[in-house]
Amino acid sequence: MIKHSTQTVAGKASGKGAGAPVRVAVALEAFRHNEALFAALDTSAAGLDAEQIAERLDRDGINEVSHEKPPHWSHQLLRAFKNPFIIVLLVLAVVQLATDGDDLAGPIIIAVMVGISVLLSFTQEFRSSKAAEKLKAMVRNTATVTRRAEDGHSERIEVPVGELVAGDIVHLAAGDMVPADLRLFSAKDLFISQAILTGESLPVEKSAPTPAQVTEASTQGDNPLDLPTVCYMGTNVVSGSASAVVVATGSRTYLGSLAHTIVGQRVRTSFDRGVNSVSWLLIRFMAVMVPIVFLINGLDKHDWLQAFLFALSVAVGLTPEMLPLIVTANLGKGALAMSKRKVVVKRLNAIQNFGAMDVLCTDKTGTLTLDKIVLERHLDLYGEESDEALEYGYLNSRFQTGLKNLMDKAVLEHRDLETVAQQYRIVDEIPFDFQRRRMSVVVRHGEGDELLVCKGAVEEMLSICAYAKVGDEILPVTDEMRADIKAMTRGLNEDGLRVLVVAVKHQPPAGRAYGVADEAGLTAVGCLAFLDPPKDSAATAIAALHTHGVEVKVITGDNEAVTRKICREVGLDVQHSAQGKHIEPLNDEELDALVKRTTVFAKMSPLQKARVVKSLQRQGHTVGFLGDGINDAPALREADVGISVDTATDIAKESADIILLEKNLMVLEEGVIEGRITFGNIIKYIKMTASSNFGNMFSVLVASAFLPFLPMLPLQILVLNLLYDISQLSIPFDRMDDEYLRKPRKWDASDIGRFMVWIGPVSSIFDITTFLLLWYVFGANSDAHQSFFQSGWFVESLLTQTLIVHMIRTKRIPFLQSVAAAPVLGLTTAIIAIGLLVPYTGLGAKIGMVPLPPVYFGWIALTVLTYCVLTQLVKLLYIRRYGRWL
Repeated sequence: MIKHSTQTVAGKASGKGAGAPVRVAVALEAFRHNEALFAALDTSAAGLDAEQIAERLDRDGINEVSHEKPPHWSHQLLRAFKNPFIIVLLVLAVVQLATDGDDLAGPIIIAVMVGISVLLSFTQEFRSSKAAEKLKAMVRNTATVTRRAEDGHSERIEVPVGELVAGDIVHLAAGDMVPADLRLFSAKDLFISQAILTGESLPVEKSAPTPAQVTEASTQGDNPLDLPTVCYMGTNVVSGSASAVVVATGSRTYLGSLAHTIVGQRVRTSFDRGVNSVSWLLIRFMAVMVPIVFLINGLDKHDWLQAFLFALSVAVGLTPEMLPLIVTANLGKGALAMSKRKVVVKRLNAIQNFGAMDVLCTDKTGTLTLDKIVLERHLDLYGEESDEALEYGYLNSRFQTGLKNLMDKAVLEHRDLETVAQQYRIVDEIPFDFQRRRMSVVVRHGEGDELLVCKGAVEEMLSICAYAKVGDEILPVTDEMRADIKAMTRGLNEDGLRVLVVAVKHQPPAGRAYGVADEAGLTAVGCLAFLDPPKDSAATAIAALHTHGVEVKVITGDNEAVTRKICREVGLDVQHSAQGKHIEPLNDEELDALVKRTTVFAKMSPLQKARVVKSLQRQGHTVGFLGDGINDAPALREADVGISVDTATDIAKESADIILLEKNLMVLEEGVIEGRITFGNIIKYIKMTASSNFGNMFSVLVASAFLPFLPMLPLQILVLNLLYDISQLSIPFDRMDDEYLRKPRKWDASDIGRFMVWIGPVSSIFDITTFLLLWYVFGANSDAHQSFFQSGWFVESLLTQTLIVHMIRTKRIPFLQSVAAAPVLGLTTAIIAIGLLVPYTGLGAKIGMVPLPPVYFGWIALTVLTYCVLTQLVKLLYIRRYGRWL
């Protein structure tokens, strides 16, 4: 899969030239007094008005770093020339012009071949990039800002990140991408992951400047990334909340200043490396064989110029100049087909990885379940209905300012409790994080005591509860009581209900900020039980993925018992499950053994999810990961195919390769099939080209060694190659056999080499029988009859080369058991017809061909039929020996 290499970015950011301090606009304002900073940016805590925003957008441009824009069309056109095959053809054309300037036919044919390849490649890439931009526009990240409305009052609204300007007041919460370079002016337990800039996986704490830190003037520290009061564009909020002012946008941000170092830094997949290795294999093959052909013909026929032109034409014939076009066209067509199924492909090569995927790791919520959580029950600690647990739960969900999850939204559906909530005011909060698995708010009723209300996962909550409310009594929590509460909640879990415990603590006003240390000595009040029923389509989708060789594993932060029940309901075989605490102490070898036998991973932290993905990759699997939360971002980055949804957190969407506009496993199954079709059609072309070139080389060597004249004129070889190239343009539109689509498909470089050695010589056998037929049966055995010989081999060679498309495209018997798609049938038929007619046309006469007698076509029909039969027999032997065809 293609991904930004954060190590490279980090290295370039802090490596060469790091000795000189980097002038970063936001770093200069790190400790300036809030009022002075607002004045310098001509803003206030109330936000900007529409006129100010329009003026700054016009002055600074949209908030986008330059490397995110698609290249200009002229650059794309020049890039289409930048492939080794096109360069080889252009060099050959120049050499031919230099050695035989009077004959322009050869260079013109090469120019036509180059023009077709370059123009089609450019058109395909240009259309793909335009389509990708339109698709990406459907998946827009937004930022929460305070702005002034037309009547002057301030309001919090969501705006596209691209519309942010310097001076905007931005509010951050867990899961947000930092949308620009920001200076904090208030923060609560804010932790930021700066991995994209530093390569450091551990989050760093950020805070507003303390009175002791504040200065009136701007300052510049040694390392801007170490500043505690500044958040940089592209980093993400792990936990906590904050308000900040935008200091710099777009190319003026720290990330924008690094844009030129980030461009093109992609991790190459095995598929990229495979295509590249085949390309250079064919070029090396050509570089060795062409001089041999030149020397044999020169020494044998003593016409060195003609031998040289012939060798050049052979070089052109051996150049698979359509390879980049076929790869691009296949990937572009795959992306377009997936877009119609509401799947946005951010990185084209992810399509091929989709086809190779044999393990899909997915979260449970919204994928296997309906993602419509309802609060089913609110209970005391003994499982009886309790309105008190609901009231405290409502206060907690109502007053938290961070990312509200689906369970919070389900609690807030009880709007009848809003009158109770209005009697309180928020004092402070302790935001949620994935280690504590709980969050607290501190509220106050009038001038009385402060009330801390905490809500979270059962085990984590019971660990901080010293007391329990039983009826009207407050009793100390004993080990026996904890066991009873756990047993009660486990019973709810086994019924498919997710359970949160609610606890409280009354205390006098603290007069200070609250922290995690205050979550101690709480009184457990009751629990809230939520239902998220399974999707009707989940079982069908999992069965379809299984049929196509994709194993599904569920990795969730949720409860183990709930997850096991849901998985059983959707048809997953859950023989083994594990929790994050079981994984934490294991070394890599022990983890690999556990992961191999486990279907459900529950109560997993973000880094534990990523460890499971890495373990599967170590075992040779191509791993897809479907996730939509901030806790999924590390695993999304590690996976071969990172998949997220349009409603996901910003960081999840940024980390993903593929975005689903609908959270539906059936769409994934369709994507897997599309990926395999794309890969299959690319492999078809590579194997056709490699085997055909190998066979042609044998034929040319034999003919050059034994014939007193050239087996085909240089111009004839160029026309033959042009027609063959055109016949292959329809391959991206071909279909694949059902059995090919049932298994994951990966790149195997060794298979290309042996395929070439097995299949290539088959065509050479029939080239040689054609030579013997023309020499002995039709008497084309002297210089006077060389045009007849050359015309005969031209027709036979074009027919066998074009028919090989149908022989190689399927492991079945072509035309009888597997028929190509209409575009392939139509184009190959048209090329065969043109090839048969060329000797009878003016073009044929101009390139040295003569009409062939009707009886010759009877012999050719027999040759082609025998060729197809022998190729099919070799195919069967190859499949029996190696267990695969494509």
